[in-house]
Amino acid sequence: MSFSGIYETAGSAMSAQTIRLNTISSNLANADSVSGNPNEVYKQLKPVFSAVYNQYSADGNAQGIVPVKIADVISVDSQMESKYEPHNPLAGKDGMVYYSGINPVSEMADMMSATRSFEASASVFGSVKSMQQSLLQIWDI
Repeated sequence: MSFSGIYETAGSAMSAQTIRLNTISSNLANADSVSGNPNEVYKQLKPVFSAVYNQYSADGNAQGIVPVKIADVISVDSQMESKYEPHNPLAGKDGMVYYSGINPVSEMADMMSATRSFEASASVFGSVKSMQQSLLQIWDI
Protein backbone atom coordinates (compact mmCIF):
# COMPACT_ATOMS: atom_id res chain seq x y z
CA MET A 1 0.00 0.00 0.00
CA SER A 2 1.28 3.42 -0.91
CA PHE A 3 1.50 6.36 1.45
CA SER A 4 -1.47 7.96 -0.32
CA GLY A 5 -3.51 4.81 0.36
CA ILE A 6 -2.64 5.00 4.05
CA TYR A 7 -3.63 8.66 4.11
CA GLU A 8 -6.92 7.86 2.34
CA THR A 9 -7.79 5.07 4.75
CA ALA A 10 -6.89 7.05 7.88
CA GLY A 11 -8.63 10.17 6.56
CA SER A 12 -11.83 8.30 5.74
CA ALA A 13 -11.78 6.76 9.23
CA MET A 14 -11.43 10.22 10.79
CA SER A 15 -14.31 11.50 8.67
CA ALA A 16 -16.48 8.54 9.72
CA GLN A 17 -15.69 9.12 13.40
CA THR A 18 -16.59 12.79 12.99
CA ILE A 19 -20.03 11.80 11.73
CA ARG A 20 -20.30 9.35 14.63
CA LEU A 21 -19.47 12.15 17.08
CA ASN A 22 -22.06 14.42 15.43
CA THR A 23 -24.80 11.80 15.87
CA ILE A 24 -23.78 11.24 19.49
CA SER A 25 -23.93 14.97 20.23
CA SER A 26 -27.37 15.14 18.62
CA ASN A 27 -28.51 12.21 20.75
CA LEU A 28 -27.20 13.83 23.94
CA ALA A 29 -28.80 17.16 23.09
CA ASN A 30 -32.18 15.47 22.65
CA ALA A 31 -31.91 12.92 25.48
CA ASP A 32 -34.62 14.63 27.52
CA SER A 33 -37.02 15.34 24.68
CA VAL A 34 -40.69 14.60 25.33
CA SER A 35 -43.71 14.28 23.07
CA GLY A 36 -47.38 13.37 23.36
CA ASN A 37 -47.20 11.45 20.09
CA PRO A 38 -44.93 8.38 19.69
CA ASN A 39 -44.23 9.33 16.07
CA GLU A 40 -42.93 12.79 17.00
CA VAL A 41 -40.51 11.89 19.81
CA TYR A 42 -36.80 12.16 19.02
CA LYS A 43 -35.34 8.85 17.88
CA GLN A 44 -31.74 7.95 18.60
CA LEU A 45 -29.39 8.21 15.61
CA LYS A 46 -26.70 5.64 14.83
CA PRO A 47 -24.28 5.67 11.87
CA VAL A 48 -23.72 2.47 9.91
CA PHE A 49 -20.15 2.04 8.69
CA SER A 50 -18.94 -0.02 5.76
CA ALA A 51 -15.49 -0.76 4.42
CA VAL A 52 -14.95 -1.88 0.86
CA TYR A 53 -11.61 -3.36 -0.09
CA ASN A 54 -10.36 -1.60 -3.23
CA GLN A 55 -7.88 -4.06 -4.67
CA TYR A 56 -7.24 -2.00 -7.79
CA SER A 57 -7.17 1.70 -8.47
CA ALA A 58 -8.61 3.40 -11.55
CA ASP A 59 -5.37 2.88 -13.49
CA GLY A 60 -5.26 -0.85 -12.69
CA ASN A 61 -2.45 -0.79 -10.11
CA ALA A 62 -2.85 -2.91 -7.01
CA GLN A 63 -3.58 -0.59 -4.08
CA GLY A 64 -5.05 -2.53 -1.15
CA ILE A 65 -6.93 0.53 0.11
CA VAL A 66 -9.79 0.00 2.55
CA PRO A 67 -11.57 3.33 3.09
CA VAL A 68 -14.32 3.61 5.68
CA LYS A 69 -17.66 4.78 4.31
CA ILE A 70 -20.88 5.83 5.99
CA ALA A 71 -23.52 3.49 4.58
CA ASP A 72 -26.40 5.23 6.37
CA VAL A 73 -27.48 7.02 9.52
CA ILE A 74 -30.45 5.18 10.97
CA SER A 75 -32.90 6.16 13.66
CA VAL A 76 -33.48 3.65 16.46
CA ASP A 77 -36.92 3.89 17.98
CA SER A 78 -36.76 0.74 20.10
CA GLN A 79 -35.53 2.67 23.14
CA MET A 80 -38.55 4.97 23.29
CA GLU A 81 -40.24 5.00 26.70
CA SER A 82 -43.87 5.75 27.42
CA LYS A 83 -45.20 6.94 30.76
CA TYR A 84 -48.69 7.71 31.98
CA GLU A 85 -48.62 11.38 32.99
CA PRO A 86 -52.12 12.84 32.47
CA HIS A 87 -51.18 16.19 34.09
CA ASN A 88 -48.23 16.78 31.75
CA PRO A 89 -49.10 19.54 29.25
CA LEU A 90 -47.52 17.48 26.44
CA ALA A 91 -49.58 14.36 27.22
CA GLY A 92 -51.78 12.97 24.48
CA LYS A 93 -55.51 12.30 24.79
CA ASP A 94 -54.76 9.01 26.53
CA GLY A 95 -52.50 10.73 29.11
CA MET A 96 -49.33 9.13 27.72
CA VAL A 97 -46.04 10.98 27.34
CA TYR A 98 -43.24 9.54 25.22
CA TYR A 99 -39.55 9.95 26.02
CA SER A 100 -36.64 9.32 23.68
CA GLY A 101 -35.13 6.71 26.02
CA ILE A 102 -31.57 7.76 25.24
CA ASN A 103 -29.09 6.64 27.88
CA PRO A 104 -26.56 9.48 28.39
CA VAL A 105 -24.03 7.15 30.03
CA SER A 106 -24.09 4.83 27.02
CA GLU A 107 -23.77 7.80 24.68
CA MET A 108 -20.78 9.15 26.63
CA ALA A 109 -19.08 5.74 26.44
CA ASP A 110 -19.73 5.71 22.71
CA MET A 111 -18.29 9.23 22.50
CA MET A 112 -15.11 8.14 24.26
CA SER A 113 -14.78 5.21 21.85
CA ALA A 114 -15.25 7.48 18.83
CA THR A 115 -12.70 9.94 20.21
CA ARG A 116 -10.12 7.17 20.73
CA SER A 117 -10.71 5.90 17.19
CA PHE A 118 -10.25 9.42 15.83
CA GLU A 119 -7.03 9.81 17.85
CA ALA A 120 -5.72 6.47 16.53
CA SER A 121 -6.27 7.61 12.94
CA ALA A 122 -4.57 10.93 13.71
CA SER A 123 -1.55 9.08 15.09
CA VAL A 124 -1.39 7.07 11.85
CA PHE A 125 -0.97 10.38 10.03
CA GLY A 126 1.89 11.29 12.36
CA SER A 127 3.60 7.91 11.89
CA VAL A 128 3.35 8.08 8.11
CA LYS A 129 4.73 11.62 8.12
CA SER A 130 7.66 10.45 10.25
CA MET A 131 8.32 7.54 7.88
CA GLN A 132 8.27 9.87 4.88
CA GLN A 133 10.69 12.26 6.56
CA SER A 134 13.02 9.35 7.37
CA LEU A 135 12.94 8.27 3.74
CA LEU A 136 13.80 11.78 2.61
CA GLN A 137 16.75 11.88 5.03
CA ILE A 138 18.20 8.74 3.43
CA TRP A 139 18.82 10.73 0.24
CA ASP A 140 20.68 13.46 2.16
CA ILE A 141 23.57 11.13 2.94
